[in-house]
Amino acid sequence: MKKHVYLFGNGKADGDGKMKDVLGGKGAGLAEMSRAGLPVPPGFTISTDVCVIFFENGNKVPDEIEQEMDAALAKLEKSMGKKLGDPANPLLLSVRSGAKFSMPGMMNTILNLGLNDETTEGLAKKSNNPRFAYDCYRRFIQMFGEVSLEIDMEKLTISSIPARPRPRSSSIPT
Repeated sequence: MKKHVYLFGNGKADGDGKMKDVLGGKGAGLAEMSRAGLPVPPGFTISTDVCVIFFENGNKVPDEIEQEMDAALAKLEKSMGKKLGDPANPLLLSVRSGAKFSMPGMMNTILNLGLNDETTEGLAKKSNNPRFAYDCYRRFIQMFGEVSLEIDMEKLTISSIPARPRPRSSSIPT
C-alpha cells in the first residue's frame, strides 16, 4: 500500500524537504526542520494526493487511509503523553493546508482542534487559567466555522452577538 501519512518531530521525519509534491510546502518544511534537529513539535502530514483521492471516492477518505491516520494519531498521542478528546489531559492539534506552492486564501489554519465543552474545562483546570482555555475554545470555533462550515468569521465574533436587552429600572423590585 502507498504511504499517505508522514510523521515528524523529535529529530526524525518520514519525509524530507525535497518531498513538496507529496507533503506540500509546509509539510516538507516541517520534515526538514525536524530532521535538522530544530525544536519542531511532533505531528503528522497527510499527503497532498489524499485530497484527490477524497474527491474521486465520493467525498470520503478510504478506510485504509483512515487507518493510517488513526495509527499516526496514536503515535502522536503516545509521544505527547496526551490524548485527543481526553478532558483531563487534552491533545490539541493545529490543522494547516499546504500545497507544493503557497496559495493564499486556500485554507486558513484551524488551531486547537480537540477542544469541546469537556476538554475546555480540562484545559482550564490544567492551566489554572479559565480565561485562556475559553479564549482557545473561541478561536477554535471561529476558525473551524470559517474553514470547515464556511461561516463568515465576522459572524462568530463577540461583537456580532446581539446584547440581551437590559431590564428597565422600573421593573426591578425595590
